[in-house]
Amino acid sequence: MCRGRVRFGRIVATSEASEGGPGKDEVFDLLSNHRRRYTLHYCKQADEPVTTSDLAETVAAWELDKEVSELSSDERKRVYTSLQQTHLPTLADAGMITYEDHEVELTDDARKLEVYMDVVPEGEIPWGIYYLGLSVVGFGILGGVWAGLLPKDGISALGWAGIVVGLFAVSAAAHAYTSRRHKLGDQERPP
Repeated sequence: MCRGRVRFGRIVATSEASEGGPGKDEVFDLLSNHRRRYTLHYCKQADEPVTTSDLAETVAAWELDKEVSELSSDERKRVYTSLQQTHLPTLADAGMITYEDHEVELTDDARKLEVYMDVVPEGEIPWGIYYLGLSVVGFGILGGVWAGLLPKDGISALGWAGIVVGLFAVSAAAHAYTSRRHKLGDQERPP
């Protein structure tokens, strides 16, 4: 089971809502609260209905950077009450979960939330900014080759272009790898 303090970075929109699903503003409102994000993360990890008591214990442990066994009764109860009175009804009203008989399960709409998220952990550069910087470097290299500022003796103009394309290919592979690591429910701890 997951433990540890979770530091959530920024959420960046990457597309519009699909027809019939929640709108962008509703999705961002749902994801603005860490307990709702943790709920979605935990339910996605389980991939089956979870009990509200297990959910509350795990969310409390993530929040407080404790093991579930170290939680006090008050810590469990505080999160359980908050989930019961506020967060689970909000997620259910938005069609993200079904919530009956103290069991919570994700709906198909909740599984579509990933299109709205590009999780950028604290201290990391968003990929859009990274690619913009890489483009500037690429244009600088190609401009230097065209202007004769970079040597053409050891590397041809086509070789320099290959280096720039290679930089983008390596960056795209790194981007694909890290994007998979930072999805809700796809790792032990929530991003």
